[in-house]
Amino acid sequence: MKPTGDGILATFDGPARAVRCAGDLREAAHEQGITLRAGLHTGEIELRTTDVSGIAVHIANRIATLANQNEILVSRTVVDLTAGSDLRFEPRGEHELKGVPGTWQSSPLK
Repeated sequence: MKPTGDGILATFDGPARAVRCAGDLREAAHEQGITLRAGLHTGEIELRTTDVSGIAVHIANRIATLANQNEILVSRTVVDLTAGSDLRFEPRGEHELKGVPGTWQSSPLK
């Protein structure tokens, strides 16, 4: 969708596609000796001409800041919506996300 300094913001038509894309990006980056981290969440967004906004964008960003190097960290919402896929996650626990009410569970992609 757009560059964000040293990162990118992308939208997908499904959470499993987003997770698989992040996995492919991680693999390609590793082959080039580059580390990355990714945070994924799914939810309602506001589409603008050249941008997206909304709470789902903020949650994904906050989850990305929790990810370790070479880690794809997803929200519990993504875990729930990808049930039945071949994707596997390991629970990491609950976190408070700056500017987002409540606590949020996250899980790294295995």
